[in-house]
Amino acid sequence: MLNGKTILITGGTGSFGKTFVRYVLSKYKPKKIIIYSRDEYKQYLMQKEFEKYLGVLRFFIGDVRDKERLRRALEEVNIVIHAAALKHVPLMEYNPIEAVKTNIGGAENIINASLDTNVEKVIALSTDKAVNPINLYGATKLVSDKLFVAANSYRGKKNTKFAVVRYGNVAGSRGSVIPLFLKLVKEGAKELPITDFRMTRFWITLQEGVNLVLKAIREAKGGEIYVSKIPSFKVVDLAKAICPKCKLREVGIREGEKLHEAMITEEDARSTYEYKDHYIIYPQFKTWPLRIKKGGKKVPEGFRYSSDKNTNWLSVEDLRKLLKTIDVVY
Repeated sequence: MLNGKTILITGGTGSFGKTFVRYVLSKYKPKKIIIYSRDEYKQYLMQKEFEKYLGVLRFFIGDVRDKERLRRALEEVNIVIHAAALKHVPLMEYNPIEAVKTNIGGAENIINASLDTNVEKVIALSTDKAVNPINLYGATKLVSDKLFVAANSYRGKKNTKFAVVRYGNVAGSRGSVIPLFLKLVKEGAKELPITDFRMTRFWITLQEGVNLVLKAIREAKGGEIYVSKIPSFKVVDLAKAICPKCKLREVGIREGEKLHEAMITEEDARSTYEYKDHYIIYPQFKTWPLRIKKGGKKVPEGFRYSSDKNTNWLSVEDLRKLLKTIDVVY
């Protein structure tokens, strides 16, 4: 599937990019993997980490806001994975125009540059925060998702296909609750802060995120939004798994934060099909005939896929075991 292909990853120095590169280089023989990002120091560190693969890896300094640089970087590229975004919720509330420029304007640039250079497939990474957004980051990602889906309808005779992969916070990733709890325990805390005792989240690892992207690369016909079937957990159970003897203190939900993660709304359910280990939300354009992947079953009217309505739950003991298997980013 990826043998002999040239792949470009925007925001490729992040946790996802590193995990994707490591996995692809171990399983496939791509012609080239291009890391496209703004931070030269992170690129330097990644070069050192993947030093033995520098014959395949390329590092391009560039911003998704810069359409000319992006257009040059995409020459002879077969597959684009768009992971670049401004994601920090409170900072994006304070700097809204910057979020719009990167998350929406950047998405537009990716689409146009990919069409101009005849890229075969573009997979954009989305987030649960794009579902019924309550903060600016989520709103910009909702627009981005819609841009990538709609791009399939105006590509004309070009063969470029655009699809989206959606998942929530990755277990152990920077800024998530796991590094916070572990840091507090390491510092000797006897109490852990819980924003709301009712709060639930999905559990997904970086490798599971990579697997979903690979599925989209392999299967997407254009316009699909892929959502993994993954377990849920209660944040209070996570705290108990990390520090059984710690007291728990409810501190209140932060601005822009939700009680539960949602991946598929009741409205999305009208065009959502269920498969063995994932869901696909298909585009809802009346002028665009759906190309439904075989083996799927349409979800029932009123279906909603959110962390509080899940049928698959992790216990405290399950979480304790899983915590030993993940890499935590501080």
